[in-house]
Amino acid sequence: MDIKTKMADGFKDLQGGLFATVSKADVGTALNALIERGAALMCWADPFFPDPVIPEHVKKATLEAIDVGMGSHYTMPIGNGELKKEIAKKLKEYNKMEVDPDRNIIITPGSDSGLLFAMMPFICPGDEVMVHEPSYPSNFLNPKLLGGVTIPVPLRAENNYQIDIEEFEKRLTPRTKMVLLTNPNNPTTTVFRRECLEKLAKFVVDNDLILVVDQAFEDSVFDDIEFVSAATLPGMWERTVSVFSISKGMSLSGYRVGYVVADDKIMDVMYGCAVNILGATNTASQMGAIAAISDRSFVKEYNKIFDKRRKVAYEVFNSIPGVSMAMPESSFLSWVNISKLGTSAEISKYIIEHANVVVNEGTPYGASGEGYLRVVHGCYKDDNVLYDALARIKKALTKLAEEKGVQ
Repeated sequence: MDIKTKMADGFKDLQGGLFATVSKADVGTALNALIERGAALMCWADPFFPDPVIPEHVKKATLEAIDVGMGSHYTMPIGNGELKKEIAKKLKEYNKMEVDPDRNIIITPGSDSGLLFAMMPFICPGDEVMVHEPSYPSNFLNPKLLGGVTIPVPLRAENNYQIDIEEFEKRLTPRTKMVLLTNPNNPTTTVFRRECLEKLAKFVVDNDLILVVDQAFEDSVFDDIEFVSAATLPGMWERTVSVFSISKGMSLSGYRVGYVVADDKIMDVMYGCAVNILGATNTASQMGAIAAISDRSFVKEYNKIFDKRRKVAYEVFNSIPGVSMAMPESSFLSWVNISKLGTSAEISKYIIEHANVVVNEGTPYGASGEGYLRVVHGCYKDDNVLYDALARIKKALTKLAEEKGVQ
């Protein structure tokens, strides 16, 4: 029997690395051999990986939950009430969002599950979801998993990857149900400007659409660029589902804590099915998250590190013949143009073989990712370990450029 004939359409073509090599770094087991040989993993958006960085006050709160026995029990499926109150304070202070913690917030086991959960109440078979590209790979897959259709909408490097509303307008059909946005964008690090978001908000309202926004990288925005939460724009609160995470700016990826924020009419449905889909987020992790969100001072120190590293990465990559990158606007990612040297697959393989460093091919982030690499410059706690890996990449690619006659 061909078991795949029994699967839903969104699953039939998926590969997890068991029978064929896949290019997405967090799929399958292909990285195990590279880890064993000591390769530098600059492919996981897990800040400071693999080094320990849990702030002491977060570690203390997590261990206390275990010591008193609370860690072996569920919280409510919708999340710890104290955590939701702290999140509401943060949302008011940073995001300019006034919410009721009892009616507008649900805790999820990370933002990946939160993103899929945010879409589930809305997507019916055949519904179209507009996804800008480049974008987070899950954004292209999630609509398909729910029976929908993903409609890529291009962002252009020459426009700093900002939203071009005309590209959305010409892809609008009677089947369009939703726009899926990642802001700041992974992988380009773009922070979408207010004027672009206002045009997108008008498009969403005028066409009676739903907006789902992934804001996982919102904690690390540089150069005093204004960060705008789309849900705060006129007419958007009641039709926006915002998804957040403590994995990125707070460097607590392993805690697996995210949260979804929405109008109570949406949240009532999410509360109603939380136990069926989410279960309940890890209890001890939620206690650690309370401490992290109530005292976020450590994020400033992390951002100083990320700010310094983005500038070093910018200098390194732009000093390699045939290679270029823009200064990252957010996060700890470098979006590197290597198209003059070869394809994404060719160059990522070359870097593994000649520099012993693993980076991301650009193609999982959309068709326009061909010719690019996503390089995580936020890994390792010691700057010098990261800089050594960057130096190895530079040496390898400089040699390749010389061999190909690229100047």
